[in-house]
Amino acid sequence: MRKIIVLAALAASLAVSACNTVSGAGRDMKSAGQAVTDTAEDAKN
Repeated sequence: MRKIIVLAALAASLAVSACNTVSGAGRDMKSAGQAVTDTAEDAKN
């Protein structure tokens, strides 16, 4: 269990360090959400 928590914390820190700022993280999440939306729209048509 402890290994999972440590690995999750490491993964989260790597993800956060990939974005230099909180607003950068927000932009990353927004673009990922837009990609999912676009793919869903394409599949619908």
